[in-house]
Amino acid sequence: MHALVVAPDAPGSLRLGPAPEPRPAPHQLVLGVRHISLNRGEVAFAGRRPAGTVHGYDAAGVVERAAADGTGPAVGTRVAAFGAGAWAQRMAVDTTAVAEVPAGVDLADAAALPMAGVTALRTLRSRAILGRRVLITGAAGGVGRYAVQLAALGGAHVIASVGSAARAEGLAALGAHEVVIGLEGIDRPVDLILDNVGGPQLAAAWELLAPGGNVQNIGWASDEPAVFAPYSLFSVGPAKTMSTFGDVHEVGPDLATLLGFVAAGRLSPEVGWRGSWEQVTDAARALLDRRVAGKAVLDVEPAPTS
Repeated sequence: MHALVVAPDAPGSLRLGPAPEPRPAPHQLVLGVRHISLNRGEVAFAGRRPAGTVHGYDAAGVVERAAADGTGPAVGTRVAAFGAGAWAQRMAVDTTAVAEVPAGVDLADAAALPMAGVTALRTLRSRAILGRRVLITGAAGGVGRYAVQLAALGGAHVIASVGSAARAEGLAALGAHEVVIGLEGIDRPVDLILDNVGGPQLAAAWELLAPGGNVQNIGWASDEPAVFAPYSLFSVGPAKTMSTFGDVHEVGPDLATLLGFVAAGRLSPEVGWRGSWEQVTDAARALLDRRVAGKAVLDVEPAPTS
């Protein structure tokens, strides 16, 4: 089969080339991948992985081999999946990390959801958001555009922060009550911050956090350090907190929730770039240059069945 493998000498450190067939564990199914989606962090750090590694985590396709332990969907089921080695014609994935794609939902749209959608959903669930003020930085990206929609669905007052006026396009239509450049114009405290930017903006955003509020650290797109002034972390009243996020354990039920929202027309997949996986270099560069609003999805040429 073929896959997108790590190649340090290739543009973007990724190359389409041969790869070994997956060897599933008893609790894993084999997925015939039809579409994959790229996340900016995966692209940025591809070169740090060993050469020849099959990269990526997000995929959607059709089950070719059911799990040997009897769990999970049957052969022929359309599913979205989250797991290592997703950017290949076939992948082995835990049955707890897949969800059936509802009829009427395009597999390409389903492929856009796993990492970014689950990250947005789980970080928003870290606090009760009904009637609360939620700030989402880096709101034009994949996680950000899902978070804006899900926060609005949850009854929050959503403030979407972007890096430029051009990146603000479409966010109000997705549910943002305020769209700001950086942190300009935010004149009241916020209760929850989903931060995709890091750096100096993170330190400034901390000052906007209400007592008892929380910052969820999702990304660090600025690639700059965050420096907090002496005593700036001290707060009178209920504790302000900052949390890391990396919980991608058993995402199947949450992925099913997201797919249900898409099927009901309540969540837009926000695919801002789509093309053949032979165009991975173009897609990767567009992501790194912040020219994609939302997610980049690549179509995979199916592998022949043996």
